[in-house]
Amino acid sequence: QVQLVESGGGLVQAGGSLRLSCAPSGRTESNYVMAWFRQAPGKQREGLASMRPKDGETAYAYSEKGRFTISRSTSSDNTKATVYLQMDDLKPEDTAVYFCALRFTIGTQALPALESSEFYYWGQGTQVTVSS
Repeated sequence: QVQLVESGGGLVQAGGSLRLSCAPSGRTESNYVMAWFRQAPGKQREGLASMRPKDGETAYAYSEKGRFTISRSTSSDNTKATVYLQMDDLKPEDTAVYFCALRFTIGTQALPALESSEFYYWGQGTQVTVSS
């Protein structure tokens, strides 16, 4: 089993920045992908960005590329890399619960689509509220 713990959410004014963190623990393997999603009240969960810590390959949802940046901790042990989501120029519409997710992969296959169904392990979520 894998446990994911998110942190870094909070209240920020429009135009501000936040950095979310997601630390995995438990089962470890070298081939996996981590991703960030968010879900606003009354809306479907939305994929934002993903990363394969082993080689640093990333993918972004088109709508958020430029304001959101996914990165990983610098460690020789990429089986438990902490993954971050840097969010800049935040807007009130970014208000949501933000989740990190993980799936194990076979080798370095193409990154999975940013769809909830592609990821098997989820964190508990962290609230981000952007005031106008």
